[in-house]
Amino acid sequence: MTADRPRRQQARTEATRLALLDAAREQFAGRGHAAASTPAIVEAAAVTRGALYHHFADKRALFHAVLAREAEAVADDIARATPSGLSPRMALEVGSRAYLASMAMPGRTRLLLIEGPAVLGLAAMEALDMANAAGALRDGLAAALVGMPGDRLDAIASLLSAAFDRAALDIEGGADEEVVNAAVAWMLGRLIPG
Repeated sequence: MTADRPRRQQARTEATRLALLDAAREQFAGRGHAAASTPAIVEAAAVTRGALYHHFADKRALFHAVLAREAEAVADDIARATPSGLSPRMALEVGSRAYLASMAMPGRTRLLLIEGPAVLGLAAMEALDMANAAGALRDGLAAALVGMPGDRLDAIASLLSAAFDRAALDIEGGADEEVVNAAVAWMLGRLIPG
C-alpha cells in the first residue's frame, strides 16, 4: 500500500495542475490576461489559492504555461495531420491547413497571437513558437528549398509564419476558411516548385 501512496499523490498533483491550466485557459481566452482573476481561476479549478501558487509562481507563469500547452497542441495537430511520405511542398500545404484548423479552436488565436505577445513579449512568444510549429515549418522549408542559404531560409520561415498568423486572424475575424486556405496553397505553390 505504501508504494501506491507516491503514485496517488503524483496523480493528484498532476490533476490539480491540469485543473488550474484548464480553468486559466478559459479565463484568459474569454476575458484576456488583464481581466482574468486568480480568485476566479482557483474557484473554477476547485482548488485553493495556495495550490495555485504551489504550481505557478504567479499569474504570468500560469499564463505562460497555458500558452505553452496551446502551442504544443497546435504542433501536435500539425504533426497528426501531416503523414510521412508527402512531398515537401504537399507537407507544407497540409501542415498549413492543419495550422489554420488548429488555430480555429475557440480562444486559441486570441491567446497565441494577441494576448501572448502583449503580455509575454515577442521574444518569449518566438521561443514558444520555435519549440513547436515554427520549428516544423523551418524544417519543412529546408526540405523543400534544398540549397537555400540558412539566413534566407530563416527569413522565409519568418515571413510565412507571419502570413499564417495573419490568415488565422482573418479566419477568426470571419473570413472564409476555404478562400484563405486556397490563398495559402497558391502562395506556397509560387514559393516551392512542383
